[in-house]
Amino acid sequence: MRIPTLSAALCAVLLAGCQQEAEERQLPQPTADPKEALSPQQLDEQIISTLNKTGVFDWNKATPHFVWSALTRSDFVLSVGYQPADYRAALPDNAAADPAWQAARQQVLELILAEERKTRPDLTLTDLIAYQENVLPVLDVTVRELSTIQLLRASKLVRYAEPMGYEPNRPAAPTANKGAAVLSSSGCGSNTATAGLVAGSDYTVLSNGSKSSWNQADQYHGIRASWSQSTGQGTKIVIIDSGSSDAQENLGAAFNQGLSSGRTVERLVTLPRNSIFGIPYGDAETPNDGCGHGTSMAGAAAAPRGTDGASVGVAYNASLITVRASEDVFIDGSREVKGVSDAYILAGNRADVRIISMSMGRLTSSSQMADAIRYAYGKGKLIFCAAGTSFDWTAGIVGVIYPASLAEAVAVTGVKDNLTTRCDECHTGADVEFTVVMQRTSNDRRPLSLAMSGDAPSTVGGSSVATASMAGMAAVVWARYPNESRTQIMSRLVASSSNRNARSSSFGWGRVNVAAAVGALPL
Repeated sequence: MRIPTLSAALCAVLLAGCQQEAEERQLPQPTADPKEALSPQQLDEQIISTLNKTGVFDWNKATPHFVWSALTRSDFVLSVGYQPADYRAALPDNAAADPAWQAARQQVLELILAEERKTRPDLTLTDLIAYQENVLPVLDVTVRELSTIQLLRASKLVRYAEPMGYEPNRPAAPTANKGAAVLSSSGCGSNTATAGLVAGSDYTVLSNGSKSSWNQADQYHGIRASWSQSTGQGTKIVIIDSGSSDAQENLGAAFNQGLSSGRTVERLVTLPRNSIFGIPYGDAETPNDGCGHGTSMAGAAAAPRGTDGASVGVAYNASLITVRASEDVFIDGSREVKGVSDAYILAGNRADVRIISMSMGRLTSSSQMADAIRYAYGKGKLIFCAAGTSFDWTAGIVGVIYPASLAEAVAVTGVKDNLTTRCDECHTGADVEFTVVMQRTSNDRRPLSLAMSGDAPSTVGGSSVATASMAGMAAVVWARYPNESRTQIMSRLVASSSNRNARSSSFGWGRVNVAAAVGALPL
């Protein structure tokens, strides 16, 4: 009796396979001896099609012609991961100093330079290097020839060769700073004080006068109750984002005030200055937030519990480092990939840092970013990444974006206060591990945070604020158990979560009850 069932299933599989092959044949395919680069439309169609089918677009699986086309349609900067021949283990921390790795680096450089000089005889090594890499076994080089990519792909010294600056739906002028319209469609420009906030509904006024966002109420995550046991003292969070506003004193001179004391704040930048075809120009970048997104993320995680009436962060006694690694939340330019990678290396090398939070992402993979995240992970850091928030650039993709989809990252998304529905713009999927309540169904209110300046709170939504809030919650728990490892802290977070007995395929372990995790309240 089971034979007909098996036959039907087999037919269904074969039918699906034939249908997929037919769909793939309809996509624009490079010719056997391509002379022309694919158009941005052709590139985007293939990338989006692959994302819709598999949820992942891996540049390592793209053809050399496809990679070359993406280089041609962006800024020609190629990320090349190198290794000694036939190396199979995890990357060493000291590749920059290891003789075998440096020999491989030199051979790969010579290969690239020799091939590129066939059409550019005057090319120098200085011209070739787009960005200097001092830690990761990676070369960032300007490549214009398809033959160079083909040779790199065939070399046993090469782990990957990927375009750094191509993403679908990216700005039309990749070498210039992003315009206001692009920034506003990628999470920027809205971090001003929100009018009409109502005390007792949108926030609770605490004893010292600070405002606690509605979603910090104990019925959601037990945040206020947890403060009787831990406020994040002794932990340090790195926020990798668009920086922090130099006009927001609560992330500067007033970081220690009221019940927040004895902690530090640093404002750093890893975003390289702009360039045209790998040649830097203009002044060096500053840590100042020109977007607004990074300021609101820092506020959600660790704004002080002060006396000025501003909103309070989840871990109001945790120390903080804000890193300006990108212009906005869409990591699509070569210098943004470089900035983010360097930010993870920076955080990984800081022994005083325990938690990294990044509420940014992209659609396609980046092996260089993966190298950097794994480097930080190998240093024991607990890494939270946003599962995804729908903007113009997501193009209807609702799965978990990159790099939250990496195994080393803890993907976080947002849910409404009915506790069962994702937020309107939030992505979900099997890679999600935790959810944070961040949208009210009655009035669409999002959580409070710090505006670019002043004490009047702004509001911010998406998986972004869910991620920064989750980082704050983790800091509260780790401060309560400072001698425990990352694995032990993760176990505590899972054990105190709403889905601890049955992980959801969309929402992971669900909502953490921080009060239960620190022993302030029973589950």
